[in-house]
Amino acid sequence: MQKTLVHLVAISCLLIGLMVGSVSRAESDFKVTLLGTATPAPRADRFGPSTLVEAGDQKLLFDAGRGIPIRLRQLNVPLGKINILFITHYHSDHTSGIPDVWLTGWLPPPFGRRTTPFHVIGPVGAKALMSNLEKAYALDIKIRIEDEKLPPQGIATIVEEFDQDGIVYEKNGVKVIAFEVNHGPAIKPAVGYRIEYKGRSVVISGDTRYDQNVIKYGTGADVLIHEVSSARPELLATSIPVQRIIAHHTTPREAGMAFAQAKPKMAVYTHISRLGSEKIPEPTLDEIVAETRQTYSGRLEVGEDLMSFEIGETITVQRYKP
Repeated sequence: MQKTLVHLVAISCLLIGLMVGSVSRAESDFKVTLLGTATPAPRADRFGPSTLVEAGDQKLLFDAGRGIPIRLRQLNVPLGKINILFITHYHSDHTSGIPDVWLTGWLPPPFGRRTTPFHVIGPVGAKALMSNLEKAYALDIKIRIEDEKLPPQGIATIVEEFDQDGIVYEKNGVKVIAFEVNHGPAIKPAVGYRIEYKGRSVVISGDTRYDQNVIKYGTGADVLIHEVSSARPELLATSIPVQRIIAHHTTPREAGMAFAQAKPKMAVYTHISRLGSEKIPEPTLDEIVAETRQTYSGRLEVGEDLMSFEIGETITVQRYKP
């Protein structure tokens, strides 16, 4: 009898735990997915830089590099359902996927469906970018309106620019704050973003050197997503192009310093630049982590394409499973 009661209590506790877990997951409507975690280097396993933030009923895209529509399709997220595209800066690896997201998102279901203007927010330069894309694809747009009868409002654009730190978007409890970052003296503008929702926050560094502004806006964030760039010492000592690249980015040791000062609940690497040559191999991911651990001991994830983070009382990490 006593054993039976013990078993019943154990089962009840298990069921309650499962129910609580289900409620917790159901209430967590703040999710971040790394769509692309690479650099300009063409890689089959890592597509161009891009991050999807889903907060409540909104889907916000931060940068759109190479192949991003494919990643969205893998997630069954129609391109036409992206509410806003935010741009960090105008290097091609962060913008080359924009025409694809914009144009393909206008096409019929299941992967398109957009019937309202494509909304873009970015630092000064966003209007020129989209205006020139409209000119470049004017013939395609004209043909599809005449031939496929696609709605003209679905290919229209709304572009907003900003030139200083501050709130650049706020709707339905979602707030997006832009802040300047240091990607080098010639690479301006360049910004990062802090996204706040229901008392939680995610910070995306954009491309940057070690920067106090990232630490300022990343302090106390639930998730701080940061770029990283690494090369072996023997390559760095002999290659001027590699020296230039590293000088515009953040080394693992420096990123660890930023994480240690900002103290996010979780630190995440994206835009992972591993530089090598024919004679000198690129650093391994384990080596990048080891160097980070010289200055940071907190929770760290090395980002992968389609890795996601559900943000609630706890942060749940999920790797993509086809």
